[in-house]
Amino acid sequence: MQSKTKLRALCLAAGLVLTFIALTELFAQSSTIPRRSDIDHRYKWDLSHIYPDWTTWEADLVKLEKQMNDYAALKGTLALGPEHLLKAYQLNDELDILSYKVYRFPQLSRALDNRDNTLGARMQQVLILFSKFNVATSWFSPELLAIPQTTVEKWLDEYQPLTPYHFKIKDAFRQQQHVLDEDKEKLLSYFSSYNNLPKEAHNELAISDMDYARMALSNGDTVMLTPGNYRNLLTTNRNQADREKAFKAYYGVFNDNINTHAAIYNGILQRDWALTQARNYQSCLEAALDGYNVPVAAYENLINTADRNVEPLRRYYRLRRQVLGLETYHAYDGSLPLVDFTKTYEYDDILPWMVEAFKPLGDEYVNMVKEALSNNWVDVYETDGKTTGGFSANVYGVHPFILMNYSKTLDDAFTLAHELGHALHSRLSDSNQPRATADYTLLGAEVASTLNEALFLDYLLKKITDPHEKITILQRAIDNIEGTFYTQVMFSGFELEAHRLAEKGQPITAEILNKLYEQKWTEQSGEAMVFDSLYGITWARISHFYDVPFYVYQYAFSFAASAQLFEQITAKEPETRRDALERYMTYLKSGGSDYPIALMKKAGVDMTTTAPFEAVVKRLDYLVTQLEKEIAKI
Repeated sequence: MQSKTKLRALCLAAGLVLTFIALTELFAQSSTIPRRSDIDHRYKWDLSHIYPDWTTWEADLVKLEKQMNDYAALKGTLALGPEHLLKAYQLNDELDILSYKVYRFPQLSRALDNRDNTLGARMQQVLILFSKFNVATSWFSPELLAIPQTTVEKWLDEYQPLTPYHFKIKDAFRQQQHVLDEDKEKLLSYFSSYNNLPKEAHNELAISDMDYARMALSNGDTVMLTPGNYRNLLTTNRNQADREKAFKAYYGVFNDNINTHAAIYNGILQRDWALTQARNYQSCLEAALDGYNVPVAAYENLINTADRNVEPLRRYYRLRRQVLGLETYHAYDGSLPLVDFTKTYEYDDILPWMVEAFKPLGDEYVNMVKEALSNNWVDVYETDGKTTGGFSANVYGVHPFILMNYSKTLDDAFTLAHELGHALHSRLSDSNQPRATADYTLLGAEVASTLNEALFLDYLLKKITDPHEKITILQRAIDNIEGTFYTQVMFSGFELEAHRLAEKGQPITAEILNKLYEQKWTEQSGEAMVFDSLYGITWARISHFYDVPFYVYQYAFSFAASAQLFEQITAKEPETRRDALERYMTYLKSGGSDYPIALMKKAGVDMTTTAPFEAVVKRLDYLVTQLEKEIAKI
């Protein structure tokens, strides 16, 4: 990955962060949130691990700009010999390392207080610099690929210092037919900001300009249906009539602007098809998958396998309808807890659980867990102005940082397990790979995090005896499979068919998109859930469709890989467990040294077969069965 590609990825991350920021600023209730100064140092990031002060950061910002200019000045030198190509790649590595630090310091600082405009300005400084660099370095790939491939291969064979860059260089030539000449690449780079406009327009329509509905509940209270309030109502209000009314009011706001949403999404589809043709791909799907060298057949195999194995999911829906005592079961009934359970989990109490849960991953992994939890890698509690949710952000050469908003819930405990998976994947990759191949792909990113969740779930199910607590944990696990696998497969199928409409030059209207979404929904839910016609517009609010098309399949792929790895790592046979652990640790240490599908195969998971997807189905069937048994106890 050249520096400009890395910087584009960082810019994308910034866009997602800014979306979080907008939501935080919109919904934060500062009067009920503690001040940061009230939180003990043990539960806060120590960002001095990156820079001791802003003066040092500013010096590196100046240094980064100079190095970027030095890199741009290498134009025209790559064909002079292997030592010149090496110089470009080594400077690229230096840029990558410095970029991580210069970007992360203001990003993570602002994540702790989004109200600080000075931090926002510093973020903009970095992003403006990255944008200029993208344009100034558009020459690199065309110039590299202008060198005869046989010449470069000879350099790789004979010039050992290029060894860390073998995979990156060979991958560039693999995609050679899709890289344009310098003038055309430069021309396309001018459209990079324009290409983001549909996404930005959707964010403004769906967030900034959204006029959230208000509704009166059956108890006389009035609620504004912000996304957070709507989710909260669906998970706490046991009056189905209230949930139905909230559903109609919430989606009614999207329906009021459905034609505008459709026009924006059509802009996404037409943009993708235009770029697909410009880069000589046969389909939008092929273009989206090519970066990771994922076969189109594997994507289609995911959808087909999930579509053939929906019965355990439908069985869960029927069980929920029975337990909740509902005559009919709807989507707005899907978030309601099956039992009332309000136990809280103190942060310090769950830390030993993490250590115990991850023991199947060996001493090396457990020791890193202890290091992460004791050395200010985690910013634990919600504070005034802090970004909501949770994430892991790596800083190469320093360590990963985990953001939490821990509120003592079961979900928070699982979030910590999840983000530790990301963090330790980054740590192991950085420690065992040269900079050129240290970054793992988005496709493989969720393997470590979801495997950690599975191990944590397994630990809790063995530890806990209270049926109500077990039911709560099982429901969460099943809902996670529904959301991370089945729902993402449904989204993936919708995206595929919507893009095919653009490729065929067919009309794309709100009505057509609604019917397409309804088709995908009913194929999955069948008779087990009533399809309410208003739910057909759900596509309008799915931000991933607008942010990164053909992104969501990666969740399902990673989840399937982790499901099969969990089977192997927790197998009854000691030899099977030992071999599986060795392969998995090798996977975590491999970073981006090969294509994600190839790395998963080396770990013991062949994503070109149905086995990983069937492992998810098997796991879901097991969990639903366990849920039935626990429900029978009460």
